[in-house]
Amino acid sequence: MILAPPPAFLTDPALRVVLAALPEARIVGGAVRDALAGRDVADVDLATPRLPADVVAALCDAGLKSAPTGIEHGTVTAIADHRGFEVTTLRRDVATDGRRAVVAFTEDFAEDAARRDFTINAMSMTPDGTVFDYFGGVADLRAGRVRFVGDAAARVAEDFLRVLRFFRFFARYGSGEPDPQAMAAIRAGVPGLARLSAERVWSELKRILAAPDPRSAVALMADTGVLVAVLPEGFSTARLFALLDTGAPADPVLRLAALLEGDAAALSERLRLSSAEAAFLAALRAGTALPPSAAADDIRRALAEVPREVLLGRAWLAGGDAGLLARLAAMPAPVFALHGRDLKAAGMPAGPALGALLRELREWWLARGCLAGAAELRSEMRRRLGEN
Repeated sequence: MILAPPPAFLTDPALRVVLAALPEARIVGGAVRDALAGRDVADVDLATPRLPADVVAALCDAGLKSAPTGIEHGTVTAIADHRGFEVTTLRRDVATDGRRAVVAFTEDFAEDAARRDFTINAMSMTPDGTVFDYFGGVADLRAGRVRFVGDAAARVAEDFLRVLRFFRFFARYGSGEPDPQAMAAIRAGVPGLARLSAERVWSELKRILAAPDPRSAVALMADTGVLVAVLPEGFSTARLFALLDTGAPADPVLRLAALLEGDAAALSERLRLSSAEAAFLAALRAGTALPPSAAADDIRRALAEVPREVLLGRAWLAGGDAGLLARLAAMPAPVFALHGRDLKAAGMPAGPALGALLRELREWWLARGCLAGAAELRSEMRRRLGEN
């Protein structure tokens, strides 16, 4: 089929330069899917029957730089206008073991499409906007069907990460009843999830939770046994759905805090969350939300002690009271304008007593609603030093 007019992303000057160097190449994967779905196209990947060395040579002849970002798998990154476009030689699977595939190069676009996971990801597009759809991806995209290419059980057995990828795409593109063959293959493939690396599991789970509305996908994950396999610490879909009902931001760690029932530290270590993600998850679950009726002094004290994003997250988890959220967002975070050097300048020697007095002054400041500025704090400091 030919799209008329061609998708807007095809007019990108940088992309056109790369395509001019590789005129036989086609756009593949997410860019085609999202263009057909009327969504913004972010990254553009290309596939070509040329071997990687020939791709590099063609780009060089066109005055373009390239980087061998995955050349052992057939991928070269073409660089145009300081942007990268991945160009991968067409491939076919030779052998798979549930985690990785041994591939061979091919010149057949249909053969390359046959090794892809879902029909909506197996389409390709020529530079003029002609779409090649070997497995009914266009119809599936329009119907909200996420369907494996060919035999669903075989696709899952080739790479068990496809179990989680199914739910990621179902959360964003699926509607109605899921494909029964996909569901059967996923149920059978649940034990294979244990063979995946923690990083791959968290990467997919994070993307599922970041979807605009992951309810249907998460419910299916629970029904198929996938959710207990990836969250053995325990989970509550009801609490996640309650958070989604509030209109909370689509932050995957915030949503994980609602979904998770078990030990956050254990999960963070097992799935190897980044230090920032683990700290945010722990903080969200470590304290209670401010009450909606919290006084201004209480909000200032909380902002002095806890990062704003944590307080906002706790408020969303507690029901998302609009008034409290607005006040938390608008209130300037108070700053304790006194330091150890100020006490030293006033004549107090370094040591445990200095630290103790600084902590006492901070408690005094907190008790008064964090309203005392630098001058008032120094006055109180001098008063206390005079008493000693």
